[in-house]
Amino acid sequence: MYAIVWLIPALPLAGFLLLVFLGRRMPRAVAAVVGVGSVGLAALATVLVGASFLSAPPAGGAIEERLFGWVSLPSLSFAFGFRVDALTLTMMAVITIVGFLIHLYSSEFMSRDGEFWLFFAYMNLFVSSMLVLVMADNLALLYLGWEGVGLCSYFLIGFWYREPEYCVAARKAFIVTRIGDVSMLLGLALLVSSFATLDIQELLRRAAAGWAPGSALPVVATLLLLGGAVGKSAQLPLQVWLPDAMAGPTPVSALIHAATMVTAGVYLIARLSALYALAPAVQSLVAIVGLATLLLAGLAAIAQVDLKRILAYSTISQIGYMFLGLGVGFYSAAMFHFMVHAFFKALLFLAAGVVIMAQGEEHNIFRMGGLRTALPAVFWTFLIGASSLAALPLVTAGFYSKEWILWGAWQAGRGGPLLWLLGGCLGVLLTSLYSFRAVFVTFFGDQKIRESHLPGARMKIPLVILAALSILGGFIQIPSDIAPVSLFESFIGGVFPKAPGAAEGGSTQILLQVVASALSLIGVLAAYVLYRRGVGAHERLADSDAYRGVRRFLFSGLGFDWVYKWAFVKTFDCAAKLLKGEVVGRAADAIGSANAAIGRALGALQSGRIRWYLVGIALGAVAAVGAAVWL
Repeated sequence: MYAIVWLIPALPLAGFLLLVFLGRRMPRAVAAVVGVGSVGLAALATVLVGASFLSAPPAGGAIEERLFGWVSLPSLSFAFGFRVDALTLTMMAVITIVGFLIHLYSSEFMSRDGEFWLFFAYMNLFVSSMLVLVMADNLALLYLGWEGVGLCSYFLIGFWYREPEYCVAARKAFIVTRIGDVSMLLGLALLVSSFATLDIQELLRRAAAGWAPGSALPVVATLLLLGGAVGKSAQLPLQVWLPDAMAGPTPVSALIHAATMVTAGVYLIARLSALYALAPAVQSLVAIVGLATLLLAGLAAIAQVDLKRILAYSTISQIGYMFLGLGVGFYSAAMFHFMVHAFFKALLFLAAGVVIMAQGEEHNIFRMGGLRTALPAVFWTFLIGASSLAALPLVTAGFYSKEWILWGAWQAGRGGPLLWLLGGCLGVLLTSLYSFRAVFVTFFGDQKIRESHLPGARMKIPLVILAALSILGGFIQIPSDIAPVSLFESFIGGVFPKAPGAAEGGSTQILLQVVASALSLIGVLAAYVLYRRGVGAHERLADSDAYRGVRRFLFSGLGFDWVYKWAFVKTFDCAAKLLKGEVVGRAADAIGSANAAIGRALGALQSGRIRWYLVGIALGAVAAVGAAVWL
């Protein structure tokens, strides 16, 4: 089955090409089959390759396939080739399987859109680009996929381009992520100049042999690559694009947040884990960035009223947990949370899409209510997703993935307890509070808007499957103090450096689990008291001046957009106005004006009067003969 590896990114790419060139003439049903089926076949191929990988592991723990040569220079050469190990296979499974479920949902959600075929073309290219990114055996091919997902995100966020604010959101995402991409490109240039190779495995070997841990070059290289990672994964300080990206159709939000773009930065750091081991200070910075992001985004989520923006800030926060795991050296834990997060976040976004559609495109949760009985299937699946996001103990996948990261944070040297306290206590409490705030306000109380659209089977089936995965997905990796199950770590652990700290936690680990679990339940109780049982308490709090000021600050995303607007956007606008009349500009205007005048003069000669044309020809001939005789 290893021979079909190349088909996995090729199938969605083929779907994209068919839809681009023939989609306009295709019936909607055919376009849906091409769009959904191409990703479904890629998911099937991934399952077959994964089964072969597990039953008969390849030599060296990786499948390597070179398709064709790409660049061949005396000092540098690389091919268009793929390398699939346990990390890659985990990413591929999430991208294709979750991506297929999102595509299936989209076939109903977008069925009335006038550019149905174009939407699936972009979605197919998005999936193909992400697969190229994770399967690449060299950094040049990885960067091609990296830029591919950035381009597709621009197309899809601004898909409804007739709405100006959607175009603004698409441009914002594109420009902010370009900042990180430039940083990443500089990091790649440094690696190439240092080791004359872009092959990932060879580069890591040469780096381990040629760079001393903690020296300047690995620190600079990893910092530059971290810049790319925080841009794509919407971490501080480049997180501002992701909440506005909710302007795109809901399936786009699900695909960006769960299976593709925002996880690219997590994958980059995990793939280059051996390089980050040579820069311990930068690896610690990864943990600090993740911790700060998860807390700030959690605070911002509490103040949002748009259901999709609550989930957007939740994604920023949960990616922060993954960065925390990467930063403390628990790479397997970070990737486990990546997988589990893909399940429950795709579920939450798709369920939110049903709710918004049923409420006549209303996004404000405080204008909803009472949907528990109107949309029972959506309610129960959304409740499962929110429970997994809040890490309700023992029964949700999110509990097991977060617990593993927090246990790693506790063991992270002298600052470990502080990392655990902020991430494990405050972070878990915030997550539980904003998750169940959305549940109680949206689905309980009195129904304010009658449902205008009920979901069909193609929208319900993905919800049910993802809900099952959001519960059962956690039971492949259970802490040793609960049950000795470590299937995920056994599968993926060999790809990464050995995690620091003790393998067995004993009574300490049990105590930490009990505290984090209690705080998760306290968050649910607080949400219930404020937004369900004691609605008056929330209203009294909302009426206070102090609360209104804090809420505005949190609602704005803690002021980052305001700072960037005045520090960069307004500064650029002012500079453009000042330079509008400078010398170079006036010279360029003069050249343009001269060309326009010459054009008008020559145009006047085209009068349409043939006798004047003949006179002109005769005079020109006489002038030419006279000049020849004279010269």
